[in-house]
Amino acid sequence: MQIDVKGRNCTISDELREHVEKRFAKVGKQVSDLARLEVEVWEERNPAIADRYVAEVTLHVKGAILRARHATRDRVHAINLAADELARQTKRHRDKRRNRRESRSTGMDTGVSPAA
Repeated sequence: MQIDVKGRNCTISDELREHVEKRFAKVGKQVSDLARLEVEVWEERNPAIADRYVAEVTLHVKGAILRARHATRDRVHAINLAADELARQTKRHRDKRRNRRESRSTGMDTGVSPAA
């Protein structure tokens, strides 16, 4: 899985980049090597917004685009929440694809034609 980490109005340190790779390793095991993950982190400049740090994650997999977005007071916490949500979405998407594939294959294997 290819991971792109971007920052808007903030710099992305090597430490944060390593943290992102570590947190999304679980998702990487569930998707193919061709999947592309984009992580965008930014800081809201408006002082009236309490949850300043926003992490938006987009995963491009075969047949779908999965997204997660979280805003908190801490940059790392926002990334962790987005990673957890994306892991749930990835598992659900993988299970749906597996169920569809199995239902198609069992329907063809029986060889029973519908009664007219």
